[in-house]
Amino acid sequence: MTSTRTIRPATVHDAERICTIYNHYIATTTISFEEEPVTPADMAQRIGDVLAAHLPWLVMIEDDKLIGYAYATKWRVRAAYRFAVESSVYLDPDYAGKGAGTVLYEALLAELRGRDLHLVIGGIAQPNEASVRLHERLGFTKVAHFSEVGLKFGRWIDVGYWQLKLN
Repeated sequence: MTSTRTIRPATVHDAERICTIYNHYIATTTISFEEEPVTPADMAQRIGDVLAAHLPWLVMIEDDKLIGYAYATKWRVRAAYRFAVESSVYLDPDYAGKGAGTVLYEALLAELRGRDLHLVIGGIAQPNEASVRLHERLGFTKVAHFSEVGLKFGRWIDVGYWQLKLN
């Protein structure tokens, strides 16, 4: 049996499944610096905020199951930053390492290129070799590294930043 994958814009109705994916990363990894689970209501608000800012939030569906999501948020609030965004991509752990993240991220980048944007920035908690490989495979270049910028699970975490010019 061949599985079918589609990518579509997220809706607030996806919030519960997105929470299931994201809360796994909150509870078990340093990929997210959040420390408490996110509720579906909070996630629906976040989705609504991204869409209200006219930025993309995409979900990947495989055989009627939401298996991942990717979105972009404003990099900073000051007006001169309006051409830069920060990107995020998360997959259900059962689908990680099988190419879905690359396909989903490429779709997000295509959406961003279709808008009046110049730069996309990916922040990656370190170490995270898989995410670094993904970003660099897609053309991102490392531009910054902050040492011990976050504390989670009783240890200090570094964060690196990669950027990609969209045009």
